[in-house]
Amino acid sequence: MVDQSKSLRDSLVKSGLLTEDQVREAIEEGRRTGETLLKSILRKKMLDENALINFLEKEMEIPRVDLSSYLVDQKTVNLLPISIAKKHKLIPLFKVGDVLTVAMVDPFDVLALDEVRTRTKSDVEPMIATAKEIDQAIAQYYGVAGSVDDLIKDMGPLPEQVLAPETAAPSEDAPIIKLVNMLVLRALTEGASDIHIEPTEKNIRIRYRVDGIMHDVSTTPLRLFSAIVTRIKVMGKMDIAESRLPQDGRFELKIENKVVDVRVSTFPSIYGEAIVMRLLDKSSVLFSLEELGFSDENMKIFSELVKRPYGIILVTGPTGSGKTTTLYATLNRIITPEKNIMTVEDPVEYELAGVRQSQINSKAGLEFSTALRSMLRQDPDVILVGEIRDSETAAIAIQAALTGHLVFSTLHTNDAAGTLTRLVDMGIEPFLTASSVAAVVAQRLVRTICPRCKAPFEPSKEILAKIGFDPSKKYEFFHGKGCKTCRSTGYKGRAAIFEVLVVDAQVQDLVLRKASTAEIKQVAIKNGMKTLRDDGLLKVLAGKTTIDEVIRVTQLD
Repeated sequence: MVDQSKSLRDSLVKSGLLTEDQVREAIEEGRRTGETLLKSILRKKMLDENALINFLEKEMEIPRVDLSSYLVDQKTVNLLPISIAKKHKLIPLFKVGDVLTVAMVDPFDVLALDEVRTRTKSDVEPMIATAKEIDQAIAQYYGVAGSVDDLIKDMGPLPEQVLAPETAAPSEDAPIIKLVNMLVLRALTEGASDIHIEPTEKNIRIRYRVDGIMHDVSTTPLRLFSAIVTRIKVMGKMDIAESRLPQDGRFELKIENKVVDVRVSTFPSIYGEAIVMRLLDKSSVLFSLEELGFSDENMKIFSELVKRPYGIILVTGPTGSGKTTTLYATLNRIITPEKNIMTVEDPVEYELAGVRQSQINSKAGLEFSTALRSMLRQDPDVILVGEIRDSETAAIAIQAALTGHLVFSTLHTNDAAGTLTRLVDMGIEPFLTASSVAAVVAQRLVRTICPRCKAPFEPSKEILAKIGFDPSKKYEFFHGKGCKTCRSTGYKGRAAIFEVLVVDAQVQDLVLRKASTAEIKQVAIKNGMKTLRDDGLLKVLAGKTTIDEVIRVTQLD
């Protein structure tokens, strides 16, 4: 190894990449800071990282690995603790016999190689990768679990002020605060929308929801549960003495240039309070209507609908299906200085320039119905009501639509046709529903195929028949094989699928006659409406998602 190091110094000079003085300077800097030669060169930016890696690959014959497209077996990752991986900037790749291959920033780091050799009782074969790729790989494979485990090991008895924060303001360095901050930061890094903290009989289970699917992240000892719950309740301005009833809270985090709104919900379970934290990135870039995933046909219909001067346009779907995003994109499209646009939301997820936005406050008595009644005295042209939760809010919204206002809102129903019958079931007269509702948009989110591991795929004839495709015809389908980028799921990101029901004269007549949801849907399809499944299958044929994903989120039409 010593000879290799001398060879490295000589080769850097001979190649013309660095001068003797620069190499000497990097060596002296390394002696002062305890860094290796390569790490000193990179920190002082004497060489571009890619140029250095190309040199090591060609001149020193050290193979390079592209970690962004490399999938590592979790058993191999577990051979080394996260502390060693972070300390030496390395990640284990694979083991063949007694030889462990490791990706490193500095393959000449003798101390790192010796520590890996001692820890794994294996010979070590180094490969080279960029620092960024290794950091991402460490975050991907060790995730928050390794960091949490390391932090928990270092925790001694918890300070009194952590367990009783109302008596003193705990230091930001307190272990439990670090733990909670780490959970939120890692969730943001991994693109999670929700954090679930659930007490069980033996430990605390922590899960993230990423792209709509839950993933286990870590388990922590039950002895930390009280402190974790107390810390989160304090952040959310909740009652730390109340554990028998559900509570809701909210707090903001400023991370780099982002402002993240965190909505906290507690729910009593047999082992203690379960906590869910929903993460809303207020600085996220707003989508345009074109980016949401409307098909050309639906886009044309919806673009005409939002030009209406009055009427209600409802967006429906389950929680987390992207309804608010669709409404914000719609408002963004129609904002002009000539229009007075007002919203009442729970909470305000994004700030829209040119729109007067307000947030309900249940403790102060400001609910959707009371806010909406007052908004009508503010001379609005367009109103957005975050959600129609009761018949009173629905009635006021309908009156607003009938008196010359364009109203947007959301409702929780399974499909577009079911929304019309749902309003009638809530006590709204059929003639009011028929005359006020202009259209209903049902939507779902489907996971999109990971672009890094996307590959052709041929489904079985049974699956094709199930979704109404002719098994004898040739179709081109794709799926994700699974890679590091997508956590081996084959999916990365989500897109919306839509069902747009325009309330025309025929549909109005059905509503007046109190027709069933099935009848309304049948007529709408006959008039050209594409169902959620139809729209999803168009995205399958376009190579954006998979048949399995569309079947998962849509019911059989």
